[in-house]
Amino acid sequence: MRRTLPVSLDAMDHRGTVWVVVLLTLAVTWQGWADRPTAATAAWSQFLGPHRNGTSDETGLLNRWPADGPKEVWRVVGGVGMSGMVISRGQLVTMVQDEDKQYVIALDALTGQQRWRTGVAPAYHNSMGDGPRGTPAIVDDHVFAYSGEGVLTALKFATGEVVWRHDTVKELGGKAADYGMACSPLVVGKLVIVTPGAPDATVAAYDRVTGELTWKSGTGSAGYSSPALLNVGGREQVVAFTGHGVMGLDPQTGTSLWRYPYKTNYDCNIATPIAIGDRVFISAGEDHGCVLLSLTPAGDTFDATEVWQSQGKTSVMRNGWPTSILSEGRLYGLDNVGASTALTHLNCVDAATGKLLWQQKRFGNGNLIAADGKLILTTMKGELVLARMSPDGYDEIGRATVVGKTRQAAALSSGRVYLRDDREIVCIDLRESP
Repeated sequence: MRRTLPVSLDAMDHRGTVWVVVLLTLAVTWQGWADRPTAATAAWSQFLGPHRNGTSDETGLLNRWPADGPKEVWRVVGGVGMSGMVISRGQLVTMVQDEDKQYVIALDALTGQQRWRTGVAPAYHNSMGDGPRGTPAIVDDHVFAYSGEGVLTALKFATGEVVWRHDTVKELGGKAADYGMACSPLVVGKLVIVTPGAPDATVAAYDRVTGELTWKSGTGSAGYSSPALLNVGGREQVVAFTGHGVMGLDPQTGTSLWRYPYKTNYDCNIATPIAIGDRVFISAGEDHGCVLLSLTPAGDTFDATEVWQSQGKTSVMRNGWPTSILSEGRLYGLDNVGASTALTHLNCVDAATGKLLWQQKRFGNGNLIAADGKLILTTMKGELVLARMSPDGYDEIGRATVVGKTRQAAALSSGRVYLRDDREIVCIDLRESP
């Protein structure tokens, strides 16, 4: 509400009057603008966030859990699928499915109002869950999405108009993974990279403007992990955890730089590789384990050797589908014991040595991201959990049931977290009150 100034405007010259009006307008509108996401704070534009490792640089999240739980900002109808959510410039993008098609949809991140909806592939059905698996990527004026059977589509960010599309598995002579194509596209410079798992194209890169196939690399199945761009071994490289192992590739040519075999039952390598300093960490669930790899130059390639490894029923970390979080030299992750829906602990591990620091037993299956020194966890029961990251033990701030059964990690933008299940998409405000 405007206040009357204790000064006569008639006594001011024209310039002074203009400045008073400007200042009053700013005072009235500041609160509204303070609530709007900015380009600097709202970027969660790819799988696992701005750094593709589940972490955000945002601060100011809740330190105490409100008595009636965190504030729900909006809740809208979504659709079937396991695709995560990405946010850029005030727009949320994800993939959903109805009875007929898989869609890429865009919502206003502040209100949940739908901006556009584009069909990209027929409905995908699988015994392990229907609908798309991959999380889209937003880069500049485009969105890149990968469907359950491996259709890669480029769309316009503003309108959802299809720019180009490729049925990567079919075109490259591959076979869709048993549980669906789960790769989330990785954009590196002018290229968008996915894992079709074809006989001579485990990994493939397409020109993100024209859609032209630029390179293909590797042999063997795709698995279910998403590639990452890591600066390891003294150089930037695409690191892909495929059905039979992990490998490093030159981002521009696809040339193989190194490979480390890591075979799991049903090719269920799912978690994304992460960098720990100059090294690569991988992990797989169902009583497999984890490895920290060092890369030693060998001419134009590298030799991958184990710094430490922890395997089998005594492993310190067996990531089923969630990628572990690295913070201050410690790994926080969901340790999956036995089959994928069986017992799951929340573990904290010294990243340098592989020593288990603490374990929150029977935490339950779910997913996790991190920001502001806190873990933001989602459980398959639909709970949102906030906990402090500490080497001393599990420190929960609070939890609330906000959605139905879900596997997706939350997305974070401007202090708001976005979650989904097979029916709804929900926005929750996790900002600490001023």
